[in-house]
Amino acid sequence: MVEFKRTTNLNDQVYLDALALRTEVFVKEQNVSPADEIDHEQGPLYFVGYLNSQPVVTARVIEEDAGIWHIQRVAVKSEFRKRSLGTEVLREIEDVAYSKHIQLLTLGAQDQAQNFYLKLGYQVKGSGFLDAGIKHHRMDKILD
Repeated sequence: MVEFKRTTNLNDQVYLDALALRTEVFVKEQNVSPADEIDHEQGPLYFVGYLNSQPVVTARVIEEDAGIWHIQRVAVKSEFRKRSLGTEVLREIEDVAYSKHIQLLTLGAQDQAQNFYLKLGYQVKGSGFLDAGIKHHRMDKILD
């Protein structure tokens, strides 16, 4: 079972684990430049999921406006993909968001991941855009 931890502290091991996962997935696998990947670090709430004390999934959220969270940097360690860990981290975010009376979750989904988010109730909004040279679309989910 995945154990989730979260932090806003950049000196916390949870943040360091999130950063290591993001570097592995985005910088090494997808060739995103470190300058593009490691940005706006101060302020977000970082989520990391652990299996047997090993960090395997991460995401971060930024409160854009009152009641709106922007989800970013969703990443799953390569050897743990296809185990629903991305779904689990998003459900964890949704549970925390709901408890904090957040009404809208928004994210910029890589086009290759759109179906994943659609299955979780997110809807495509607007036209596409490039982020770090990768095609994305904005997707939103209203929390009831």
